Amino acid sequence: MNLSMTLTINGERREIVLDDPRVTLLDLLRERLHLTGAKKGCDRGQCGACTILVDGHRINSCLALAISHDGAAITTIEGLAENGVLHPVQQAFIDHDGFQCGFCTPGQIMSAVGLIAEAQAMGDPERIREAMSGNLCRCGAYQGITEAVLDAQGRLAGSKAETAA
Repeated sequence: MNLSMTLTINGERREIVLDDPRVTLLDLLRERLHLTGAKKGCDRGQCGACTILVDGHRINSCLALAISHDGAAITTIEGLAENGVLHPVQQAFIDHDGFQCGFCTPGQIMSAVGLIAEAQAMGDPERIREAMSGNLCRCGAYQGITEAVLDAQGRLAGSKAETAA
């Protein structure tokens, strides 16, 4: 049984035919669409390495059935940079050494983008750590990650203020 669905992935509308209704968003992205930024860490929703944005909200793509998101807008790490310019969160991760081995970095960045958009950070390091507690870093780069999120939040707020002026 083939199932047809439509997704907008990183701004591009894609018509997709699934041969199995049990395909997760993570497997669809990685194995069929070759968007390998989201990582398969635990495959149980416990590590956050597979975090992506669906309709602007962060989810663990390893737990989401692709077919249940028919019509959704999906943003992956591959879709953050625009015209060769890194997203402010990506740049902040570089500036603050918010990564070491890099395995968890795409999920960390996507989670940070989501929590800033959700206005959960509020400039409070403790709130950031709590809101990102579902994203694990085996290397322990949490201090740099927290500093990166604070910096990116400031950069994004500044660019919004400039745009409004």
